[in-house]
Amino acid sequence: MRTPALRSRFAVAAALAVLVCMIGAPMARAATIQIVNIDGALEGFNDNTAVAPIGGNPGTTRGAQRLNVFNQAAAVWGGILSSSVVMKVDATMDPLTPCTATSGVLGSTGSNGVFANFTGAEFANTWYPGALANKQRGADLDAATSDMRARFNSDVDNSTCLGASNWYYGYDHNEGMNVDLLAVVLHEIGHGLGFATFTDGASGAYLSGRTDVFAKFLYDDTQQKYWDQLDDAGRAASAINTGNLVWRGGRTANQARNFLGKRPFVMFEGDAAFAAGVAGARQFGTAQFGPALTSPPVIGDVVYVVDPTAPTGDGCETPWTNEGALVGKVALIDRGVCTFAAKAVYAENVGAIAVIIVNNVASPAIVNMAGTDLIGIPTVSITQADGVALKNALLSGPVTVTMGTQPPLLAGSDNAGWVKMYSPNPLEPGSSVSHFDVSATPNLLMEPAINTDLTSNVDLTRYALEDIGWFPRALSVLAQANQAMRLESGAPNPFRVRTSIHYTVPKAGMGEMGIYDVSGRMVKRVMRKSWLAAGGGSIIWDATDEAGSRVAPGVYMYRMQINGESKTQRIVVAD
Repeated sequence: MRTPALRSRFAVAAALAVLVCMIGAPMARAATIQIVNIDGALEGFNDNTAVAPIGGNPGTTRGAQRLNVFNQAAAVWGGILSSSVVMKVDATMDPLTPCTATSGVLGSTGSNGVFANFTGAEFANTWYPGALANKQRGADLDAATSDMRARFNSDVDNSTCLGASNWYYGYDHNEGMNVDLLAVVLHEIGHGLGFATFTDGASGAYLSGRTDVFAKFLYDDTQQKYWDQLDDAGRAASAINTGNLVWRGGRTANQARNFLGKRPFVMFEGDAAFAAGVAGARQFGTAQFGPALTSPPVIGDVVYVVDPTAPTGDGCETPWTNEGALVGKVALIDRGVCTFAAKAVYAENVGAIAVIIVNNVASPAIVNMAGTDLIGIPTVSITQADGVALKNALLSGPVTVTMGTQPPLLAGSDNAGWVKMYSPNPLEPGSSVSHFDVSATPNLLMEPAINTDLTSNVDLTRYALEDIGWFPRALSVLAQANQAMRLESGAPNPFRVRTSIHYTVPKAGMGEMGIYDVSGRMVKRVMRKSWLAAGGGSIIWDATDEAGSRVAPGVYMYRMQINGESKTQRIVVAD
């Protein structure tokens, strides 16, 4: 079926959290991706403005450097993928809107067609993007049409778009305050390869009433169902179920621990915090400057900064009126007027041990607060609503904040180890669902906006593409017939708070896992019956029962079943 290309708009945030992505070390070349230049004379890839070679890119015109970057990204993906069919990408560099001095769309790429029920398709009645359908078929299902259409914003090289920032055309990701084109192209080709759903996020309706291969791996933790088990309304609700939409692909879950760090948290405590409704773990964002949250955590009383000029809570005028009260405390500062980093620098200089920035608009906590200053204390952001509640709490009593990480939980995954997908409320068309969540730390290639901490690998994107069928399954059919499921001992064992249970299944199937007491009574179903791809994954048990209450110390058993096979292991909950 030919259909208008589904495109993901890759944007730069107002704080210029420059999008980025990179690639892993290529293996022996297994696929060919051809970039088809369809720009007109003297524009885009044909721009003859003279430039000097940069960062490994030998081009001497701006157009040549642009095309070189696209071919470099194609070579990277080609070295990773497996396909006997040449993939073609129609590409242009054109002015794209919106684009202002502070934010803009960098590019978009989508499949030119979708196909279902072709010979070789792994799943029946399921849409596949053209390139993946051709790979599974072993032949081009629409040889007259290129597989993808890519449009990138040439105005990034124009001072009216993103201010002084320009495209960076080097291969070495040394973009500084510019925008790494190679990173963006790698991201966008990832969408064209299948890292996107054809499901309408607003209505939850399938394209022409049929699921797609990407949507088959989307799972809603709240509704405890895959997207292909939900109706339209359920999928629409899931698309905005922030923090509870996950990717249930076994290869991605198995590799998450190699790419994601320990999950950070920010938690407020105290009678005043409880009365104000701000006690407990809260949504927060992190900064590009200063140290990351870690373990052991930072623990301190919160003090609201007072500066000498209204508005007095933004910390932009010095000296602060209450500097003495901030020594050894956590500084609470309102967003606005001066930079995030300037606030944090001054707070550190007066003796604060951490900084909390309160958003000044009714939106989520600020993600990747910009700044490059050398700061030795952590800085996080919280929502405007939580900031108001916290300031009200401080009027009636002390509030303590704990900021750290929660091993073995991962930043960007749920408690069972499944990687989270981007599902903000309200919906963000072009960004929602078809990206990894912004809570991932370190940042991932397929997040919705560019980040400066990505390196030359395609991180978990490679494994998500394996989940949807881009790579041979973990084991051949012959090997699968001769290899049993593996269920490893929990780590740690014994444990008090959480343990991680790793498993490997030789072939795909419907699997489930439960915790049992020594009498054989089920205590908790930690994995409800669900489809698992061949490969590995992890489940985290937090020593609670089905009702969420902590279980008594003692010996328990966990049992996994899949494809008629069952394995059991012993675990001990310590007192």
